[in-house]
Amino acid sequence: MPGPTYAVPTAPSRCGSRYVTGCDGGRSLVRQAAGIGFPGTPESMTAMVGDFAVTDHACNDQARRHGVLVAQLEAGLTSFVVMDPKRLRVPSTKPATLEEFRTFLTRVCGTDCGIDGPRWLSRFGNTTRLAETYRRGRVLLAGDAAHVHFPVGAQGLNTGLQDAMNLGWKLAATVRSGAPPDLLDTYLVERHPVGRAVTNSTRAQTLLVELPLTQQCGQPAALLCELLDELLGLPEVNRYPVGRLSALDTVYPPAAADADPLTGRRMLDIALATATGTTRVNELLHDGHFVLLRLGSGPRAPAVTHSHVNTVAAHDHEPHPSLGSVRELLIRPDSHIARATREPADHRTAGRERDRALAASAGYRSPGGTSRRMQCMQRMP
Repeated sequence: MPGPTYAVPTAPSRCGSRYVTGCDGGRSLVRQAAGIGFPGTPESMTAMVGDFAVTDHACNDQARRHGVLVAQLEAGLTSFVVMDPKRLRVPSTKPATLEEFRTFLTRVCGTDCGIDGPRWLSRFGNTTRLAETYRRGRVLLAGDAAHVHFPVGAQGLNTGLQDAMNLGWKLAATVRSGAPPDLLDTYLVERHPVGRAVTNSTRAQTLLVELPLTQQCGQPAALLCELLDELLGLPEVNRYPVGRLSALDTVYPPAAADADPLTGRRMLDIALATATGTTRVNELLHDGHFVLLRLGSGPRAPAVTHSHVNTVAAHDHEPHPSLGSVRELLIRPDSHIARATREPADHRTAGRERDRALAASAGYRSPGGTSRRMQCMQRMP
């Protein structure tokens, strides 16, 4: 069955919308049109990436031992990422060539690894920039339009997807459910510090990649990298960079000063046993609603009746130290915890505090507007 067809405009056209989200890359026209600054550091080094239809796979491990990133892709393609010490300063605007790849691989590996049939060749640099703000009025930014950096560890992909998850449910609540526009300000509050942390981290990682390749700092930098490798072999040390690189350690600032330590953290994707069978936490979030997850049995605060909150009772769950005394979790659509209730707790007080956390998470903070808040929240998608 043929797919849908779309009319391609042949001339400039005009349309209107309540909000515009710029997800149009590092050269974002949306960001430029909104007049949002994009400060940072310029390119100082480059690397090359190429996808090849033909390669001698017997040489892949040899290439990896010499610092070449080799990854087998779909459709029989193999990707090579190389950093040539002799061509670190070639501008990223200059096209990469098959001959450059062959020359480098032969020089460092003794063979060109049989590469041929290039499908895509590119050169990329370590330009690092962070938008001054992620919101200006009704214009918002996400992904590479908000932050660019050297592509190490797929952190740009992780960060961009989490931008979208954070912004998506808030934009839906604002546009479709009558949530106040200042809910979108929490996107800036929560995500801009993450963008700054990622751009700072990738600058440091890039330096650890670049220095060993330079003549002046090569030997001491290599020793530093060996020391870091030893430290990363310690589980308690390794846990920290893994959390940072994966963004699984991202914590959003809680609204209340006395909030539970779990508030703002990403909810663990634990296995759950419910009355209808077994499931996992992430599967409960597919419809984009809040989830009130109740663990174990005993006295409970009154159930949530809002249509945008799904209540799930789990009589058993995969154990984890951080959940030892937790009885109830209010989980946002982006999987971050809005509130955690531990045992023992007065269920009536816990219910009121949970409702306040739900209102605050959805942007309804006016203490005298409970009726209006709840009416709006019931219309959330």
